[in-house]
Amino acid sequence: METTDLLADAFERIRQESHRAVDGLDAEELAWRPDAAANSIAWLVWHLTRVQDDHIADLADREQTWTTGPWVERFGPGTPSDIGYGHTAVQVGAVRPSGPDLLIDYHDAVLQETLGYIDGVTAETLDEIIDRRWDPPVTAGVRIVSVISDCLQHAGQANYVRGLLERRTG
Repeated sequence: METTDLLADAFERIRQESHRAVDGLDAEELAWRPDAAANSIAWLVWHLTRVQDDHIADLADREQTWTTGPWVERFGPGTPSDIGYGHTAVQVGAVRPSGPDLLIDYHDAVLQETLGYIDGVTAETLDEIIDRRWDPPVTAGVRIVSVISDCLQHAGQANYVRGLLERRTG
């Protein structure tokens, strides 16, 4: 298996889990939170997609899908640079898409850009140091693995919250 195939498979798994978390839910279900300080399904999928978009766009030296498409306006609150890191409970609650299609469409658009970048990745690309603020310095490969890890964790959390929602609503 080629490295690019392995990475593409990992990002496809994020897509599958993100779709599974939101599929068939209405706006209220997407925004439901187990308690006032918890993350909603909508926020979790929005956030994981924002992180993937932000970090992969940086690696690819291109603009984020978030700012080149209709996404900022369609999602509402927030700034173009907002990826959800450090959001308060109020900010989490403000991420309220009208339905799952908006989350799915944005995630799929980001995935296409991600796969385009991954397709051109070489061993040299993965070894390139991109952040010297850490010891050891962060390479592109380490950043990609970090994005995959973060996104899979959030997709799992979104599916967990969905399970809680389904148990609550019977």
